[in-house]
Amino acid sequence: MALMVLVNNAGGDRSYGPLEHSQWNGWTITDVVFPTFLFIVGIAITLSLGSRVARNTPRMTLLGPVLRRSVIIYALGLLVYLFPYFNFSTMRVLGVLQRIAICYLIGSLIYLWTPSTKALITWIVCLLGSYWLLMTLVPVPGYGAGRLDVDGNLAHYVDQIVLGKHNYSQTRTWDPEGIVSTIPAIATVLFGLLAGGIVRAKNSLWERMALLFVPGNLLLALALICNQWLPINKKLWTSSFSMFMAGLGFVMLAMFIYFVDLRGWERWLKPFIILGRNAIVVYMLSELFSEVLDDVKIHGSSLHELSYRIVAPLASPENASLLWALAFTFLMYLAAYAMYKKNLIVRV
Repeated sequence: MALMVLVNNAGGDRSYGPLEHSQWNGWTITDVVFPTFLFIVGIAITLSLGSRVARNTPRMTLLGPVLRRSVIIYALGLLVYLFPYFNFSTMRVLGVLQRIAICYLIGSLIYLWTPSTKALITWIVCLLGSYWLLMTLVPVPGYGAGRLDVDGNLAHYVDQIVLGKHNYSQTRTWDPEGIVSTIPAIATVLFGLLAGGIVRAKNSLWERMALLFVPGNLLLALALICNQWLPINKKLWTSSFSMFMAGLGFVMLAMFIYFVDLRGWERWLKPFIILGRNAIVVYMLSELFSEVLDDVKIHGSSLHELSYRIVAPLASPENASLLWALAFTFLMYLAAYAMYKKNLIVRV
Protein backbone atom coordinates (compact mmCIF):
# COMPACT_ATOMS: atom_id res chain seq x y z
CA MET A 1 0.00 0.00 0.00
CA ALA A 2 2.82 2.38 0.90
CA LEU A 3 4.60 1.64 -2.37
CA MET A 4 1.42 2.13 -4.40
CA VAL A 5 0.85 5.58 -2.87
CA LEU A 6 4.51 6.47 -3.33
CA VAL A 7 4.81 5.57 -7.01
CA ASN A 8 1.41 7.03 -7.93
CA ASN A 9 2.22 10.46 -6.52
CA ALA A 10 5.54 11.75 -7.79
CA GLY A 11 6.22 15.37 -7.02
CA GLY A 12 7.73 16.47 -10.33
CA ASP A 13 8.14 15.24 -13.87
CA ARG A 14 11.37 13.36 -13.21
CA SER A 15 11.52 10.25 -11.04
CA TYR A 16 14.00 7.48 -10.53
CA GLY A 17 13.53 4.64 -12.99
CA PRO A 18 12.41 2.04 -10.42
CA LEU A 19 9.61 4.39 -9.34
CA GLU A 20 8.13 4.42 -12.84
CA HIS A 21 6.44 1.66 -14.80
CA SER A 22 8.47 -0.06 -17.46
CA GLN A 23 7.82 1.71 -20.75
CA TRP A 24 6.90 -1.56 -22.43
CA ASN A 25 8.63 -4.94 -22.02
CA GLY A 26 10.43 -5.70 -18.77
CA TRP A 27 9.54 -4.68 -15.26
CA THR A 28 10.42 -2.34 -12.41
CA ILE A 29 9.59 -2.44 -8.71
CA THR A 30 6.58 -0.26 -9.56
CA ASP A 31 5.23 -2.99 -11.84
CA VAL A 32 5.19 -5.37 -8.87
CA VAL A 33 2.60 -3.36 -6.91
CA PHE A 34 -0.65 -4.12 -8.73
CA PRO A 35 -0.12 -7.84 -9.38
CA THR A 36 0.86 -8.22 -5.72
CA PHE A 37 -2.49 -6.66 -4.77
CA LEU A 38 -4.31 -9.23 -6.91
CA PHE A 39 -2.15 -12.00 -5.47
CA ILE A 40 -3.15 -10.85 -1.96
CA VAL A 41 -6.80 -10.78 -3.05
CA GLY A 42 -6.46 -14.49 -3.83
CA ILE A 43 -4.94 -15.18 -0.42
CA ALA A 44 -7.72 -13.17 1.26
CA ILE A 45 -10.37 -15.22 -0.54
CA THR A 46 -9.03 -18.44 0.98
CA LEU A 47 -8.89 -16.87 4.44
CA SER A 48 -12.42 -15.45 4.26
CA LEU A 49 -14.15 -18.33 2.46
CA GLY A 50 -11.89 -21.32 3.11
CA SER A 51 -13.24 -22.41 6.49
CA ARG A 52 -16.85 -21.96 5.39
CA VAL A 53 -16.25 -23.94 2.21
CA ALA A 54 -14.65 -26.68 4.32
CA ARG A 55 -17.77 -26.74 6.53
CA ASN A 56 -19.90 -27.27 3.39
CA THR A 57 -21.70 -23.97 3.81
CA PRO A 58 -24.12 -23.61 0.86
CA ARG A 59 -22.32 -21.82 -1.96
CA MET A 60 -25.28 -19.58 -2.70
CA THR A 61 -25.18 -18.35 0.91
CA LEU A 62 -21.60 -17.19 0.39
CA LEU A 63 -22.26 -15.75 -3.05
CA GLY A 64 -24.33 -12.78 -1.83
CA PRO A 65 -21.55 -11.04 0.15
CA VAL A 66 -19.09 -11.73 -2.69
CA LEU A 67 -21.38 -10.02 -5.22
CA ARG A 68 -22.01 -7.09 -2.89
CA ARG A 69 -18.30 -6.58 -2.26
CA SER A 70 -17.50 -6.78 -5.97
CA VAL A 71 -20.12 -4.16 -6.86
CA ILE A 72 -18.90 -1.78 -4.14
CA ILE A 73 -15.25 -2.08 -5.19
CA TYR A 74 -16.19 -1.56 -8.84
CA ALA A 75 -18.29 1.51 -7.95
CA LEU A 76 -15.40 2.97 -5.95
CA GLY A 77 -13.21 2.48 -9.01
CA LEU A 78 -15.67 4.46 -11.11
CA LEU A 79 -15.68 7.22 -8.48
CA VAL A 80 -11.89 7.54 -8.74
CA TYR A 81 -12.16 8.36 -12.45
CA LEU A 82 -15.34 10.44 -12.19
CA PHE A 83 -14.06 12.72 -9.43
CA PRO A 84 -14.12 15.72 -9.40
CA TYR A 85 -15.96 16.61 -12.63
CA PHE A 86 -18.25 13.56 -12.97
CA ASN A 87 -18.11 13.51 -16.74
CA PHE A 88 -19.90 10.25 -17.48
CA SER A 89 -19.43 10.55 -21.25
CA THR A 90 -15.67 9.99 -21.02
CA MET A 91 -15.26 8.23 -17.68
CA ARG A 92 -12.90 5.26 -17.61
CA VAL A 93 -15.02 2.16 -17.05
CA LEU A 94 -12.07 -0.13 -16.32
CA GLY A 95 -9.14 0.57 -14.02
CA VAL A 96 -7.33 -0.63 -10.93
CA LEU A 97 -10.26 -1.12 -8.55
CA GLN A 98 -12.49 -2.30 -11.39
CA ARG A 99 -9.99 -5.01 -12.27
CA ILE A 100 -9.71 -5.98 -8.61
CA ALA A 101 -13.52 -6.24 -8.42
CA ILE A 102 -13.80 -8.37 -11.55
CA CYS A 103 -10.91 -10.66 -10.63
CA TYR A 104 -12.16 -10.98 -7.04
CA LEU A 105 -15.61 -11.98 -8.24
CA ILE A 106 -14.39 -14.56 -10.76
CA GLY A 107 -11.71 -15.86 -8.40
CA SER A 108 -14.30 -16.30 -5.65
CA LEU A 109 -16.68 -18.15 -7.98
CA ILE A 110 -13.90 -20.49 -9.03
CA TYR A 111 -12.90 -21.08 -5.41
CA LEU A 112 -16.47 -21.70 -4.28
CA TRP A 113 -17.19 -24.33 -6.90
CA THR A 114 -13.73 -25.77 -7.73
CA PRO A 115 -11.48 -25.19 -4.68
CA SER A 116 -9.11 -28.15 -5.14
CA THR A 117 -5.47 -27.52 -5.93
CA LYS A 118 -5.70 -29.59 -9.10
CA ALA A 119 -8.70 -27.60 -10.33
CA LEU A 120 -7.02 -24.26 -9.61
CA ILE A 121 -3.88 -25.29 -11.49
CA THR A 122 -6.06 -26.40 -14.42
CA TRP A 123 -7.81 -23.03 -14.43
CA ILE A 124 -4.47 -21.19 -14.36
CA VAL A 125 -3.05 -23.22 -17.25
CA CYS A 126 -6.21 -22.68 -19.32
CA LEU A 127 -6.33 -18.93 -18.63
CA LEU A 128 -2.66 -18.27 -19.33
CA GLY A 129 -2.57 -20.64 -22.28
CA SER A 130 -5.69 -19.22 -23.91
CA TYR A 131 -4.44 -15.65 -23.48
CA TRP A 132 -1.10 -16.60 -25.02
CA LEU A 133 -2.87 -18.17 -28.02
CA LEU A 134 -5.18 -15.18 -28.44
CA MET A 135 -2.31 -12.68 -28.40
CA THR A 136 -0.11 -14.64 -30.80
CA LEU A 137 -2.54 -16.30 -33.22
CA VAL A 138 -5.56 -14.00 -33.65
CA PRO A 139 -4.87 -11.48 -36.43
CA VAL A 140 -5.42 -7.76 -35.83
CA PRO A 141 -6.78 -5.86 -38.87
CA GLY A 142 -3.99 -3.89 -40.48
CA TYR A 143 -1.26 -5.59 -38.43
CA GLY A 144 -1.68 -9.36 -38.67
CA ALA A 145 -1.16 -11.94 -35.93
CA GLY A 146 1.49 -12.11 -33.22
CA ARG A 147 2.18 -8.37 -32.90
CA LEU A 148 2.98 -7.41 -29.30
CA ASP A 149 3.94 -3.76 -29.82
CA VAL A 150 1.83 -0.83 -28.58
CA ASP A 151 -0.35 -0.41 -31.66
CA GLY A 152 -0.60 -3.86 -33.20
CA ASN A 153 -1.61 -6.16 -30.35
CA LEU A 154 -5.03 -7.76 -29.95
CA ALA A 155 -5.72 -6.53 -26.41
CA HIS A 156 -5.40 -2.88 -27.35
CA TYR A 157 -7.34 -3.38 -30.57
CA VAL A 158 -10.29 -4.84 -28.63
CA ASP A 159 -10.14 -2.02 -26.08
CA GLN A 160 -10.16 0.59 -28.82
CA ILE A 161 -13.18 -0.96 -30.50
CA VAL A 162 -15.24 -1.84 -27.42
CA LEU A 163 -14.29 0.84 -24.87
CA GLY A 164 -13.62 3.73 -27.22
CA LYS A 165 -13.46 7.04 -25.36
CA HIS A 166 -13.92 5.19 -22.05
CA ASN A 167 -10.34 3.91 -22.31
CA TYR A 168 -7.32 4.91 -20.27
CA SER A 169 -7.32 8.70 -20.07
CA GLN A 170 -3.84 9.32 -21.47
CA THR A 171 -4.53 7.96 -24.97
CA ARG A 172 -8.18 6.90 -25.22
CA THR A 173 -7.07 4.08 -27.53
CA TRP A 174 -6.07 1.31 -25.13
CA ASP A 175 -6.23 0.42 -21.47
CA PRO A 176 -3.59 -1.27 -19.30
CA GLU A 177 -6.48 -2.76 -17.32
CA GLY A 178 -8.46 -3.59 -20.44
CA ILE A 179 -10.81 -6.37 -21.46
CA VAL A 180 -8.67 -9.15 -22.92
CA SER A 181 -5.76 -8.62 -20.51
CA THR A 182 -8.11 -9.31 -17.60
CA ILE A 183 -7.86 -13.02 -18.49
CA PRO A 184 -4.30 -13.49 -17.16
CA ALA A 185 -5.03 -11.08 -14.29
CA ILE A 186 -7.63 -13.58 -13.08
CA ALA A 187 -4.86 -16.20 -13.10
CA THR A 188 -2.85 -13.92 -10.79
CA VAL A 189 -5.68 -14.14 -8.24
CA LEU A 190 -5.78 -17.92 -8.66
CA PHE A 191 -2.05 -18.07 -7.90
CA GLY A 192 -2.96 -16.24 -4.70
CA LEU A 193 -5.60 -18.89 -3.98
CA LEU A 194 -2.91 -21.55 -4.21
CA ALA A 195 -0.65 -19.57 -1.88
CA GLY A 196 -3.54 -19.03 0.53
CA GLY A 197 -4.18 -22.75 0.60
CA ILE A 198 -0.58 -23.29 1.67
CA VAL A 199 -0.89 -20.61 4.36
CA ARG A 200 -4.02 -22.32 5.74
CA ALA A 201 -2.42 -25.76 5.75
CA LYS A 202 -1.67 -27.44 9.07
CA ASN A 203 2.00 -28.00 8.23
CA SER A 204 4.69 -26.37 10.33
CA LEU A 205 5.75 -22.85 9.41
CA TRP A 206 9.04 -24.17 8.03
CA GLU A 207 7.19 -26.62 5.79
CA ARG A 208 4.80 -23.92 4.57
CA MET A 209 7.77 -21.67 3.82
CA ALA A 210 9.29 -24.40 1.66
CA LEU A 211 5.96 -25.03 -0.07
CA LEU A 212 5.89 -21.33 -1.01
CA PHE A 213 9.58 -20.74 -1.69
CA VAL A 214 10.22 -23.69 -4.02
CA PRO A 215 7.27 -23.25 -6.44
CA GLY A 216 7.85 -19.49 -6.30
CA ASN A 217 11.34 -19.88 -7.68
CA LEU A 218 10.13 -22.42 -10.23
CA LEU A 219 7.55 -19.91 -11.45
CA LEU A 220 10.24 -17.24 -11.74
CA ALA A 221 12.41 -19.57 -13.79
CA LEU A 222 9.50 -20.64 -16.01
CA ALA A 223 8.50 -17.01 -16.59
CA LEU A 224 12.04 -16.09 -17.65
CA ILE A 225 12.06 -19.00 -20.08
CA CYS A 226 8.66 -18.00 -21.52
CA ASN A 227 9.92 -14.43 -21.74
CA GLN A 228 11.89 -15.49 -24.84
CA TRP A 229 8.61 -15.94 -26.76
CA LEU A 230 6.09 -13.84 -24.84
CA PRO A 231 7.88 -10.94 -23.12
CA ILE A 232 7.19 -9.98 -19.51
CA ASN A 233 4.94 -6.94 -19.97
CA LYS A 234 2.75 -5.31 -17.34
CA LYS A 235 0.67 -3.21 -19.74
CA LEU A 236 -0.36 -6.34 -21.62
CA TRP A 237 -0.29 -8.48 -18.45
CA THR A 238 1.29 -11.24 -20.51
CA SER A 239 1.21 -14.84 -19.33
CA SER A 240 4.93 -14.61 -18.53
CA PHE A 241 4.25 -11.46 -16.48
CA SER A 242 1.53 -13.25 -14.51
CA MET A 243 3.84 -16.18 -13.76
CA PHE A 244 6.79 -13.94 -12.87
CA MET A 245 4.81 -11.78 -10.48
CA ALA A 246 3.16 -14.82 -8.90
CA GLY A 247 6.63 -16.29 -8.38
CA LEU A 248 7.68 -13.09 -6.63
CA GLY A 249 4.49 -13.24 -4.56
CA PHE A 250 5.21 -16.79 -3.39
CA VAL A 251 8.81 -15.94 -2.51
CA MET A 252 7.95 -12.69 -0.72
CA LEU A 253 5.21 -14.41 1.27
CA ALA A 254 7.68 -17.09 2.36
CA MET A 255 10.12 -14.37 3.43
CA PHE A 256 7.47 -12.54 5.45
CA ILE A 257 6.51 -15.77 7.21
CA TYR A 258 10.16 -16.16 8.15
CA PHE A 259 10.76 -12.61 9.36
CA VAL A 260 7.36 -11.94 10.96
CA ASP A 261 6.15 -15.31 12.26
CA LEU A 262 9.46 -16.99 12.97
CA ARG A 263 11.78 -14.10 13.79
CA GLY A 264 9.18 -11.85 15.43
CA TRP A 265 9.90 -8.74 13.39
CA GLU A 266 6.28 -7.61 13.45
CA ARG A 267 7.02 -4.58 15.64
CA TRP A 268 9.40 -3.23 12.99
CA LEU A 269 6.69 -3.52 10.34
CA LYS A 270 3.96 -1.85 12.41
CA PRO A 271 3.63 1.24 10.15
CA PHE A 272 2.93 -1.00 7.16
CA ILE A 273 0.44 -3.05 9.17
CA ILE A 274 -1.36 0.19 10.06
CA LEU A 275 -1.54 1.18 6.39
CA GLY A 276 -2.81 -2.26 5.42
CA ARG A 277 -5.65 -2.32 7.97
CA ASN A 278 -7.60 0.19 5.87
CA ALA A 279 -6.06 -0.33 2.44
CA ILE A 280 -9.17 0.63 0.44
CA VAL A 281 -9.64 3.82 2.46
CA VAL A 282 -5.99 4.80 2.05
CA TYR A 283 -6.11 4.11 -1.68
CA MET A 284 -9.32 6.11 -2.20
CA LEU A 285 -8.06 8.98 -0.04
CA SER A 286 -4.74 9.12 -1.92
CA GLU A 287 -6.42 9.08 -5.33
CA LEU A 288 -9.09 11.67 -4.51
CA PHE A 289 -6.70 13.94 -2.62
CA SER A 290 -4.29 13.76 -5.54
CA GLU A 291 -7.10 14.88 -7.85
CA VAL A 292 -7.82 17.83 -5.57
CA LEU A 293 -4.14 18.87 -5.56
CA ASP A 294 -4.00 18.69 -9.35
CA ASP A 295 -7.31 20.42 -10.08
CA VAL A 296 -7.52 23.20 -7.50
CA LYS A 297 -5.56 26.16 -8.87
CA ILE A 298 -4.35 29.39 -7.29
CA HIS A 299 -3.22 32.09 -9.70
CA GLY A 300 -2.96 29.54 -12.49
CA SER A 301 -0.88 27.00 -10.56
CA SER A 302 -2.26 23.82 -9.03
CA LEU A 303 -1.83 23.03 -5.35
CA HIS A 304 0.42 20.18 -6.45
CA GLU A 305 2.71 22.56 -8.33
CA LEU A 306 2.73 25.10 -5.52
CA SER A 307 3.60 22.54 -2.87
CA TYR A 308 6.30 20.99 -5.06
CA ARG A 309 7.97 24.37 -5.44
CA ILE A 310 8.69 24.24 -1.72
CA VAL A 311 10.84 21.11 -2.00
CA ALA A 312 12.18 21.61 -5.55
CA PRO A 313 15.12 23.85 -4.47
CA LEU A 314 16.21 21.36 -1.79
CA ALA A 315 17.57 18.64 -4.09
CA SER A 316 17.98 17.36 -7.64
CA PRO A 317 14.77 16.96 -9.65
CA GLU A 318 14.68 13.20 -8.97
CA ASN A 319 15.30 13.61 -5.24
CA ALA A 320 12.89 16.52 -4.92
CA SER A 321 10.18 14.49 -6.64
CA LEU A 322 10.88 11.61 -4.27
CA LEU A 323 10.78 13.91 -1.22
CA TRP A 324 7.36 15.20 -2.25
CA ALA A 325 6.11 11.65 -2.82
CA LEU A 326 7.42 10.57 0.59
CA ALA A 327 5.68 13.53 2.23
CA PHE A 328 2.43 12.62 0.46
CA THR A 329 2.77 8.99 1.56
CA PHE A 330 3.45 10.07 5.14
CA LEU A 331 0.29 12.17 5.06
CA MET A 332 -1.69 9.08 4.04
CA TYR A 333 -0.01 7.17 6.86
CA LEU A 334 -1.16 9.81 9.36
CA ALA A 335 -4.74 9.31 8.17
CA ALA A 336 -4.37 5.53 8.53
CA TYR A 337 -2.77 5.99 11.96
CA ALA A 338 -5.69 8.13 13.13
CA MET A 339 -8.08 5.34 12.10
CA TYR A 340 -5.84 2.78 13.82
CA LYS A 341 -5.84 4.71 17.11
CA LYS A 342 -9.62 4.82 17.04
CA ASN A 343 -9.71 1.11 16.18
CA LEU A 344 -11.68 1.98 13.08
CA ILE A 345 -11.54 -0.58 10.27
CA VAL A 346 -13.59 0.03 7.14
CA ARG A 347 -14.56 -3.22 5.49
CA VAL A 348 -16.12 -3.46 2.06
